[in-house]
Order: sequence, then C-alpha cells, then structure tokens
Amino acid sequence: MFRALADPTRRSLLDALFKKDGQTLSALEARLPMTRFGVMKHLRVLEEARLVVTRRRGREKLHFLNPVPIRLVHDRWVSKYAEPWAATLSGLKRRLEATMEKVFEIYIKTTPERLWEAITDPEMRRKYQFGVGVISDWTPGSRYEGVHSQAPAALFEGENLEVDAPRRLVQSFKALWGDDAKREGTSRVTWEIEPVGDSCRLTVTHDQLREKANAEIYGGWPQILSGLKTLLETGGLLTTPGSLLYGV
Repeated sequence: MFRALADPTRRSLLDALFKKDGQTLSALEARLPMTRFGVMKHLRVLEEARLVVTRRRGREKLHFLNPVPIRLVHDRWVSKYAEPWAATLSGLKRRLEATMEKVFEIYIKTTPERLWEAITDPEMRRKYQFGVGVISDWTPGSRYEGVHSQAPAALFEGENLEVDAPRRLVQSFKALWGDDAKREGTSRVTWEIEPVGDSCRLTVTHDQLREKANAEIYGGWPQILSGLKTLLETGGLLTTPGSLLYGV
C-alpha cells in the first residue's frame, strides 16, 4: 500500500475519487496530463493495493475509493498516538453531485460461515459496531433493528431484501439516531462474501444515498470493517478512540 501511495500521480487519482467517487477511466484520464495507458497502469497499482475497487455498471467500469486499507494502518499505528479528532476526520467521506454509492472492501482470514455469523449475531456485532447489536430473524422480507443498551430506541432499522447465507445480504437502511440522520431517508447496504483461499473478501456497498448525503450515514464503515477483521482474526477489540466512543 505504501508503494502505491508514494507516487504523486496515484495520490492525485485517489484525490479525484475522494472528490467524486465512481468515475470512469475516461473521466480520470481527463484530469491528468498523461496517456490513457499511463492512467490505466496507475489504476492497476491502486487496485492491487486494494485502495481502488471497480464495479461494472452496464458497459461502464466505475472506480471507487476504498478507504479500508488506510483505516487499518490508522488503527495499527496512528491511533496509538493521535487524539480522537484523528478518528473523526478519517471517517469523513466525500459528497457527490448525484446519487451516491460507496464501496468498501476488506480481506479477513476466516470462513464464510463465521463471517456471516459475525454480521448477523447481535452479540458479535456489538463488539465491532460501536456497541450496537442488530436484531432480526434474517429471513427475506423481515425487519431488523440496530439497538444499543444506552439508547431508548433503535438507532437504525430496515428490511432484509435478500438473504443468501453465507454469501450475500441486501438490506434497506434508515438511520434514526438524530433528526439530521432521519432526514437522509432510506438507502441500501449490500454485504457480499467471497471465499479466497483460507480467507474471505468482504465487499460492503452502501448505495441509493441521497444526493450530497450527510457523511455520518456512511462514514463509519471503514472503522466497522476494521473492527470486524480484528475480532475474527484475533478475538480482540479495536481500542481506537472512535471504537471506544459508545462502548460495548
């Protein structure tokens, strides 16, 4: 990852995706004084470092910034020395001019079954999602609620639109933790689990977000996924300022 970040051109590409996520190769090429082939080479390096992930939309291939690897570096080293504001700033996300889609990807050394359990078991979920457990019977069309022992009501809720254990979970998502969050309306979260050797690639796509949606709706995903990886690979909990903010 550090090799990928060392090049100023690749940092410029990440900056461009930070400002406007989900861009085509042509759009990124227009921002840089180099050939299409040169941009492709830099994007390939960023993809290999998992800093950029791609998704097909019809005939177009869109590029998305994946902040999870940087978040993992933060959790391992930076957070030992930084004040709580560092975790807050690293959770801020970019806003787009149109409907927003955010893609997060992480590799975890575990089985699909164990990863699915960590996503759907409320006690395990509390250990990596700011103390919030998710209650549901996990059947297609069922409801779910995110609850915290110190909150008088659910913090978020939605419907399980697709349930294909242990591979794919699609949910509607509505934040309830504050008036600003409620005004954002309903979006969609898709969890996709793919076995890779003795590990799993977990891709979380948060889309159907309101135009210029409040970053607090989706900005916590890097820390949540970092906590999930830590829990399944070590059995421990993150101790970054943000992860300890609401307790378990």
